[in-house]
Amino acid sequence: MIPKHSWNVSYHEAVALQNSLRDRVREEPLPLGKIQFLAAADVSFSRKSPVLFAAVLVYTFPDLELVEHQENVSEAQFPYIPGLLSFREAPALVPLFERLNHLPDVVLVDGQGIAHPRRFGIASHLGVLLDLPTVGCAKSRLVGEFERLPEKRGEWVPLTDNGQVIGRVVCTRSGVKPLFVSVGHKVTLPDAMNLVLRSVSKYRIPDPLRGAHNWVNRLRREAEDASPC
Repeated sequence: MIPKHSWNVSYHEAVALQNSLRDRVREEPLPLGKIQFLAAADVSFSRKSPVLFAAVLVYTFPDLELVEHQENVSEAQFPYIPGLLSFREAPALVPLFERLNHLPDVVLVDGQGIAHPRRFGIASHLGVLLDLPTVGCAKSRLVGEFERLPEKRGEWVPLTDNGQVIGRVVCTRSGVKPLFVSVGHKVTLPDAMNLVLRSVSKYRIPDPLRGAHNWVNRLRREAEDASPC
């Protein structure tokens, strides 16, 4: 794990940190046959409130049975700015990884990896900070161009930006919108896509990420229901 940097930064300091840390991102094979534990990380919030509801869920792989979860409710210290999501959400997620009893072999992150204007989205940021393999799996595109994709499971097209391949646009279920998969840290793009496809069953989103998404949204709804009108 690299020394932690301050999260109390300005917009320009955050951009400078991304530019300085992106060179630490590594792409290397991820032996899918040796994965025992897969984690999924997500954060839920209302744009009307600074409160963040974060969770990390750990599953066995390939059976995808939930074995551990950690959750956290905190207040965001950084505004919502596209392209700087990690400075808002990562401070809520990093402590959860430090509390895990099951060290994940790889982490699925609801967000971008290198498919980012500065090639350092939240999946890459978490991967570098935690020194863990991470995969960016986003429901929408932040940057890049791609050709039309057949809506058939397993089909994909490259996501490119200024001539560089920064991810893959992947159809995980026939007849549904694709996902945007990119390298976070210590994985290759083909391995990242294969992991996502092997983690999908009934729905468009990989089961672990769907579990984390439902978990944090439940936390948020419970807090909203408990708050006075």
